[in-house]
Amino acid sequence: MPYISSDLNRLYAALEPSYGSTPAPAPSNAFRVLKSTVELVQDYLQRQDKTGSRSYAGVIPGGRRHGKFDVQAYLAPSGTPGSAPNMGPFFQSACGGSPEVFAGGTIAPGSTASSILFTAPHGLSAGQAVGYGKELRFVTVVPSSTAVTVDPPFSAAPTSGTTASGTVTYPLGDTPPSLSLFDYWSPSTAQQRILCGAAVDTMEVDVSGEFHQVKFSGLGQDVIDSITFATGQGGLSTFPTEPSSPTVSGTALAGHMGQIWLGPTPAKFATLSTAKLQVQNNVQLRGNEFGSQIPLAQLSGQRKVTFDFDVFELDDAATAALYTAAMSRTPITACLQLGTVAGNMFGVYMNALVPQAPINDSSQKQLVWKFTGSRAGNGTASGEIFVAFG
Repeated sequence: MPYISSDLNRLYAALEPSYGSTPAPAPSNAFRVLKSTVELVQDYLQRQDKTGSRSYAGVIPGGRRHGKFDVQAYLAPSGTPGSAPNMGPFFQSACGGSPEVFAGGTIAPGSTASSILFTAPHGLSAGQAVGYGKELRFVTVVPSSTAVTVDPPFSAAPTSGTTASGTVTYPLGDTPPSLSLFDYWSPSTAQQRILCGAAVDTMEVDVSGEFHQVKFSGLGQDVIDSITFATGQGGLSTFPTEPSSPTVSGTALAGHMGQIWLGPTPAKFATLSTAKLQVQNNVQLRGNEFGSQIPLAQLSGQRKVTFDFDVFELDDAATAALYTAAMSRTPITACLQLGTVAGNMFGVYMNALVPQAPINDSSQKQLVWKFTGSRAGNGTASGEIFVAFG
């Protein structure tokens, strides 16, 4: 019998209609990973009664159980403006709100770099992203059905008659959906697994190295496998077979390609060294129900959005303003764009990020300021961050 190759592993993720109710995987639910872990956490009920000797009394059958997962992958948009990425279910579960799609629109005369006019109703709302050329920006004000104000401004005013490209924005929400994570291997007779009732507890975007990466981790209701499957697990009557032709779209974003805007009055910084965005949902499982071995629901606690970033110190006004804001605990705007091609861009926008006082790092030839633990939010409901692909 051959060993199971770790390269012959395929994963799929699909949103659930209700907690722990596993949907059928579709070819479009496939996504690529660098590494992943799906783990069953099982409580063991050890007997404590006396046996008349020093021998172990054994384990009582039963005990509560739940799942946990970690997924690490390259950050890869779909390649098509206005189309969700393959890992869309993870982003939706991490952010909590339903994705908002902007199909694009034709630019009308009179547009400026920050005030965009359209020839027809745009359907945009505050927080959604708009793409134009090599740039991705976020709507802050909607003065009319054919006009929006974006922040930060585009590098140049969009030209009349040209097209603003489509986007998919993942807003925050109070009730994040659950998903099922399918873990298939070759050969088909090997153990196949499903983590149902998965909830993203932490989303992390790393800006460093040759490629940008994204990590998701969280908890799940149960881990189902093809060897011990019993009817009813995950709401299934049979263990689902893998789709025959998985489809994966998009390409990984190359490192250090993009833009970052920071400051009380946002300024474009070309001195970014590394950055890490983290969204924590403080997920808890309702796993203490009498009569059930598995959790029957999941709930999220207070959201925590942090942004760590390192910049090379310059003796210019923008860098000085960033330092002053950190020392005075003044909220700033932070807008990060990764990628420079329509359909292959990723962006995040925070309009109330309180930067921590920086740490001087002189280990390199140029002095680096390390802003660590800066937290977003000012009490505005679901307003800490907006995440988008364009």
